[in-house]
Amino acid sequence: MPSIAEIRSWFPTLTDDFAFLENAGGSQVPAVVADGVRDYMLSSYVQLGAGYEQSKRATAVNEAAHAFIETFVNAEGVGRVILGPSTTALTTILAASYGETLRPGDEIVIAETNHEANAGPWARLERYGAKIRIWKVDPTTYECPLSALEEMLNERTRIVALPHVSNLLGHVVDVKAVTEAAHRVGARVIADGVAYAPHRAIDVAEWGVDWYVYSTYKVFGPHMAALFGRHDALAELTGPNHFFIPTSSIPYTFELGGASHEGCAGLLAVQPFLRFLAGRESDDRETVVKAFDEIERLELPLQYRVMNYLREKPGVTIVGPGKPDRSCVGTISFVSDRVASDAVSAHTDSRGVGIRHGHMYAYRLCQSLGIPTDPGVVRISLLHYNTDAELDRLFAALDEVL
Repeated sequence: MPSIAEIRSWFPTLTDDFAFLENAGGSQVPAVVADGVRDYMLSSYVQLGAGYEQSKRATAVNEAAHAFIETFVNAEGVGRVILGPSTTALTTILAASYGETLRPGDEIVIAETNHEANAGPWARLERYGAKIRIWKVDPTTYECPLSALEEMLNERTRIVALPHVSNLLGHVVDVKAVTEAAHRVGARVIADGVAYAPHRAIDVAEWGVDWYVYSTYKVFGPHMAALFGRHDALAELTGPNHFFIPTSSIPYTFELGGASHEGCAGLLAVQPFLRFLAGRESDDRETVVKAFDEIERLELPLQYRVMNYLREKPGVTIVGPGKPDRSCVGTISFVSDRVASDAVSAHTDSRGVGIRHGHMYAYRLCQSLGIPTDPGVVRISLLHYNTDAELDRLFAALDEVL
């Protein structure tokens, strides 16, 4: 097993004079990823699909990046991966594609715990005559109860949109159970995995989910996103790319302008880091699983420390289940009844500790919970490369301000 010092050596931005504890906004990037982008742009920065050598290399990088992400999410034989600039862009493209197929009276269920990226695009389909139904959060458990969803589902339900993990609450939802319930009435499920993907291995084959999206820049890669679609779900839609592109050209029919070429090179450069974490030499599914087993092993003790610290702090309320176990990830939000959230983050900033305050784009959730969207909550978000020493600095700063 690698030491924390060895892991941090991959990340040039991780320095001793600043504690980066705002990873839910985007992870730091291994040097090899930056090198991969640079090397591509200096050797193969040309258009795809031409016959000359540089174009052949560029095309191979693009195809290899798609194949890698399909391995990453365990999509091989199950579906395909579409690459795009952001999760918001991909869900907007997907929702617009469904808009062309909707019939008046079709129902779309939106979990109240969603990031706006997986709420707004679906809510806008009301203009096509869809009925929008909100899967409400229970303010005592901070969960959207499966029983409540099952009562909402019917033969008119087309889409269920939910977060695998709320980027504010940190709780892991049983996506497989949700998918099974939705499939019983013939509905499709779109799960936002942005807040899950940095912490646990994605397994779309096991969960049976129809669509699954996450941001690669929150999992050690370049500023892009990936959308998995099951073969049968993809077959129901027409991608929005140019009319003359064959409908069989998936994922290109959904990749407006094509995926970022240099971004694809950066995605491929994540592989050496995963091999390092896994202690393996191959870029296969087992390497992905073993790497995330190691990530989870390193994160959980840090997560427990933060949760236990906040639970014992007078005047502090954790926004979310806040359970020190595997049912949550290291994304932890809180409010203080003594100090405003923006004052808390401003103070930790002054002590060289980076956290964040705000609604975290879970705007509808904050409204439902009665939390002012400005200044919102304080959010601490951990990754495996964080250290106990950084938490000591965080706690010292919070002791001063709280």
